[in-house]
Amino acid sequence: MEKTESKFNIIDCLVKAIKLGASDIHFRTGLPPVVRINGQVERLDLPPLSERDLGIGIEYILPTSMRNQAYSMYDLDFPCEIEGISRFRVNLCRQLGKTSLVFRVVPYEIKTFEQLNLPQSLTKLADLNNGLILITGPTGSGKSTTIASIVEYINQNYKKHIITIEDPVEFIYTSKKSLVTQRQIGVDAENFPLSVKYAMRQDPDVIVIGEIRDRETMDAALKAAETGHLVLATLHTNDAITTINRVINLFELELQDYIRNQLAYCLRATIAQKILPKQDSTGRIPACEVLIVTPTIQDLIIKNDLDKIYELVKYGQFSDMLTLNMSLDALVKNGIISQETAIMNSNRKNELHNMLKGSYSGTR
Repeated sequence: MEKTESKFNIIDCLVKAIKLGASDIHFRTGLPPVVRINGQVERLDLPPLSERDLGIGIEYILPTSMRNQAYSMYDLDFPCEIEGISRFRVNLCRQLGKTSLVFRVVPYEIKTFEQLNLPQSLTKLADLNNGLILITGPTGSGKSTTIASIVEYINQNYKKHIITIEDPVEFIYTSKKSLVTQRQIGVDAENFPLSVKYAMRQDPDVIVIGEIRDRETMDAALKAAETGHLVLATLHTNDAITTINRVINLFELELQDYIRNQLAYCLRATIAQKILPKQDSTGRIPACEVLIVTPTIQDLIIKNDLDKIYELVKYGQFSDMLTLNMSLDALVKNGIISQETAIMNSNRKNELHNMLKGSYSGTR
C-alpha cells in the first residue's frame, strides 16, 4: 500500500503556538497538538498526529549529533530554535510505547525583575560577590527565567566572568559588561559535578548550575560557594525550610552536621516561587517566598532548629524577607489573583485565611 504524505509541519505548529502565547507545546501520537496557555492545557484545532508525523518532526528538529540517542534512550533533552521566533527546551520521551515530544518555550528576550514582577530584593542578591543562592519551585514555576534575569542583571552591570552549566542550554546571553560562557551537558561537558569542579579552574566569578539533582552536584556547588564564588542553582522544593532540609538530606547521616555548618556559612538566600493565573486572564504572575540568611538564621541552621525559621521570615521584612502567604495576600488585595487561587497555592492555608480576613498580626 502506498504511504500517504504527512501534512504535519512541526515548525508551522510551533509558530502558531507561540502566536497564541503558549508556554509549552505537547506532541503525542493519536492526539492533536496540545498547548499550555496561562497554565491551562488546550488542544489545537488540528488533526491527530501519527507516529510517522512525529518521526518526521523529530528528524527535522533533532541535532545530528543526537540521532542515535533518540532511538536508544527512553528520555532525551535537547535545545531547538526557530530563528527569529523562539528557542525551545525539548524533551523526547515514550508514552505507552509511543513517541512524545514536549517543547518548553524559551523566549529570546530576557526580562528584568520589574517586568517579571519579582521582588526587588533580587537586585541586592545579584550584587553579591560570593555565596550560594537557590531558586526553587515545582516544574514550570519560572525558575530558569528568574535565574536568567539575575544573570542578565549581572551581565549588564558588572565586569565579571559568568559560567553557566545547563542541560540543555536555554536562554542565550550576549556578553556585555561581563564575559558569559555557556556549557551544555553532553555537548561541552560530561556532567554537572565535574563541570562545576572544572569551572573553578576557568577564572569564574559567577557559576550558574541549571539544576542540582544529586549529592555530588550539591557538594561541588557548596565548595564553589565556599571558595569565594557566587553560585546560582535551582532545586525542586516548595519553601525555604524544605530547601534547607533537602540540601542536608542529600548527604549521609555522618556528614550532615558538617554540611549544616557549611550551608550556614555559604547560603545567602533561597527564593521559592509559584506561577499563578491572573484574575483577568491576561497571563500569569509569580508569588514568591524570599529567605535572606541572617546571623540568626545561620545559627538556626547549625543547630538544626529549622522550625523557627518561618517566624523569622514572616517578621523579617526589614531584611527583605517575604513569606509565600504575604506574597499571595498582596496579590489578592491588589486584585491581581483570585482568593481561590491564592488559597489553593498556599502551603499554610489557615494562616492565609486569617490574613485575607485582616486578622494577620505580622509585618508586610
